[in-house]
Amino acid sequence: MSGAVAGAVAGAEAAGRRLDEVVAELAGTSRAQAARWAADGLVEVDGRPRAKSHRLSGGERLAWAPPPAPPAGAPLAEDRPLAVRYEDERLLVVAKPAGLVVHPGPGHPTGTLVNALLGRPQTSLSGGGGAADRPGIVHRLDKDTSGQLQEAKDDRAHLAQARELAAHRVERRYLALVQGRLPAETGTVDAPIGRHPRDRKRMAVVPGGRRAVTSWRVLETFPAVQLAEASLETGRTHQVRVHLASLRHPLVGDRTYGADPALGARLGVARPFLHAWRLAFAHPTDGHRVELTEPLPPDLQVVLDRLRGT
Repeated sequence: MSGAVAGAVAGAEAAGRRLDEVVAELAGTSRAQAARWAADGLVEVDGRPRAKSHRLSGGERLAWAPPPAPPAGAPLAEDRPLAVRYEDERLLVVAKPAGLVVHPGPGHPTGTLVNALLGRPQTSLSGGGGAADRPGIVHRLDKDTSGQLQEAKDDRAHLAQARELAAHRVERRYLALVQGRLPAETGTVDAPIGRHPRDRKRMAVVPGGRRAVTSWRVLETFPAVQLAEASLETGRTHQVRVHLASLRHPLVGDRTYGADPALGARLGVARPFLHAWRLAFAHPTDGHRVELTEPLPPDLQVVLDRLRGT
């Protein structure tokens, strides 16, 4: 293979799975992209190119050399307001409002959090872990989720925080309003998440998905709904939304994952009731603990006040 080669050893959990599926997970790309690499002879198993449908046994040495991505224009700097909650020479934490996309992508090349970060005077950002359209971005929130997001100003800080996330040492807690009654006051969902088999815009609990772990505890109970705190051990796309929906208790307002539209309308919830309220992590310079909280935004607080009768 020519070009930049990456690789990994297939774990025992890869036994019986297709090559394109495992490489997609390891490379952080789509399965379709991994399949194209295999079709072009860019994926090897123990030194030999293999077809996308090749079944693994576990323990093989995998290598892939994706073709270089075509050059793309850098995200534009935009003068947009940002609510900065923490800042030093290496890190930023901002409170993202609902409706703001984190980084540019198809359908939203501008008007994102990244564009706003680039527009801040005298603010440097990391290389985004190699993703040119995500400078500074350490972790993400869905467009309609509000709350705290961490950004890195240099590549060493970015790598350090990415390692902390991978080791489950970054504390991320969410406030979620769920339909009905959760099965217990506290609990954990440990269920793999991947693309929905019929709707590629949605995620789902699926066999062969990436491991995902969410814990919850009930904070308040009201007629028809409960306020819960959800904590992440992993950080999969739509994780809290998918896991709570898998318990048959979707977030109020989350029609993508089965929420009752009539209940959402009655409570005045116009988006999934989900807010990243607490973020705590070890600082990459000296390891001191940074702990930050963000109150509910007005659109969600008014719903909670109404439920409390205040």
